Order: sequence, then C-alpha cells, then structure tokens
Amino acid sequence: MKTSLCDLLSIKYPIISGGMIWCSGWELASAVSNEGGLGLIGAGSMSPDILREHIKKTKIATQSSNEKNVFGVNLPLMNKDIENNIQVVIEEKVPVVFTSAGNPSIYTPKLKDAGIKVVHVISNEKFAIKAQEACVDAIVAEGFEAGGHNGKEETTTLVLVKQIVDKVDIPVIAAGGIASGEQIAATFCLGAKGVQIGTLFAISKESSAHINFKKAVLASKEGYTKLFFRKLSPTRLLNVVAKDISQTFFSQVEEAENRGATKEELLNLIGVGRSKKGIFEGDLQNGELEIGQAASMLNEIQSVKQIFVELKAGFDRAIQKIS
Repeated sequence: MKTSLCDLLSIKYPIISGGMIWCSGWELASAVSNEGGLGLIGAGSMSPDILREHIKKTKIATQSSNEKNVFGVNLPLMNKDIENNIQVVIEEKVPVVFTSAGNPSIYTPKLKDAGIKVVHVISNEKFAIKAQEACVDAIVAEGFEAGGHNGKEETTTLVLVKQIVDKVDIPVIAAGGIASGEQIAATFCLGAKGVQIGTLFAISKESSAHINFKKAVLASKEGYTKLFFRKLSPTRLLNVVAKDISQTFFSQVEEAENRGATKEELLNLIGVGRSKKGIFEGDLQNGELEIGQAASMLNEIQSVKQIFVELKAGFDRAIQKIS
C-alpha cells in the first residue's frame, strides 16, 4: 500500500483520517497516526487555546521511546480564529496542515516557510489548479459522497479523482464515500496516492462524537443521508428514523427546502451550535448530524486498530482479485 504520499508525509500507510468537527480530537488523531496513517485534529470548532491543548496531547500520545509518529491539523480557512490557529500550529511545529474552505494562496506560503507540509481540500478542477498554483504539497479530491460540507458541483469521488489526477502534477488524495480497503484500491487504480476517510473514523471508539450519534449512524440504511443547503453551502446530513423521535432537524430542513425557503430562512433555521448539539452532545432530534453516504456500509463501532486491520486486508484482497 506504500505510495509516494507516504514519503512526502513520513507515514507508513497512505490513510488519513478526516479533520471532522466534534469527532477528530487528539484521541482519534493520535490513534490513527500510531497505526501508521496520518491522524488529523479537526480545528474547525476549536479556539486557539483548545487547539494548542489538543496538539500537545497528540504529541505526547504519538511519541514513544523508539519513534515519533506524524500527525496533522485540519484548518478551515473561513474560521474566525484562522490567523491565531495558524500561529498556534507554527509555534507548536505541527508537521502537516490540511486546509479547506478558502483560498490556499493566502496562508500556504507562511505555513511552508515554517517547514509545514500543506495539503488543500478541493471539490472541482478549478480549485485543484489554483491549489497547485499556490504551491501546496498535495490535494484532497473530495467527492459528492462525503459527509458535512460538499462541493456545489456534486461530482462523485470516482469521477473527480480521475479528473483531478489528469490535471495536476502533485499527489492526489481521494475522499468521499471511502470505508473499505477495496475502495482504497479502486482509487489507486485511478491514480490517487492516498485516501482520506471520514465516516468510518467518525464512529470509531476513539472518536469524540457522542454515542447516540454513533448508534444513529449504525442504524442508518441506504438513502438515509441527503444533501441540503445548496443555496448556502451544500451539506450532507443524516436522517434519524426512530419511533421515539418525531420531527427532527433533518425533517425541518427537508420541509423548508421543499417549499423553496430563502437563504435567510435557512440560516435562521440552522442557528448556532447545531452540529455540536447533534454530533458532540447526542441530541438526535434538534442537532445537525453530518455524515457521509458510507454510513449505510457500517455495522459496528470499532477501534482504530481494528479499522486498520480490515482496511489493509480488504486492500490486499482487491489487489489479488485484480492480479
């Protein structure tokens, strides 16, 4: 499974955990890094002080007497604390930063001057080319199947990865709907040099998401996720179907969009703290539950170690079939 991305990021396996809000704290990031992948701290919901705390804990958890495993931080560029958070990752000498939701040319030079590898998340060809021009080290091509915020083009992962690999000269990391070793092999056949996995790690034992959220993901079936908020920023949400839960945030959004709600109405409906309420606090009725299409593939809460065992075994099976 070794690719050029492993050498670029100094990791054993080209498997990266998504920097997911309310899921990707220091425990998940360090667990993924300690298995040989690249664990990301999701800084989207973190103040500079909280981010620094998670970085310090990850440093301790990923360092043994024999080796020091690499980890990274995911920084949404539209975050109100972005300037301070970038200063924190520089001061703490974080080796890798993944950026998203913004223009990579603004902060990439500063990060690279500090010796940090920079990877940018894109959803279309135009942004991929701009990211390469900004001199990022690699690109994440995230397809329509992904949870949370999505590209307006709604391009699926297999289409997007092939399209981007043919347009750029830097490593491409596939993301969106990937939850098995066989899927990793499929993206490698298209030219991807690594994968970023969200949903599978979001419900791992080490994820900081609430157990209610994890169980709701496991109970989901095909078609239980849906892309909303196309008038704002397309976001994939999970529908909770349970006898003891009536009207949910999902159903409210669906009703509003079906009647053609305006941007202002949708913003008022979202309010503040919806994703924290749903993912971190476990309020399945009133919270915003962001998860990818791969949710329907999952049937148990596993440790990161178990996940890596299964991903590697599935990858090997796929390669043997191809051979």
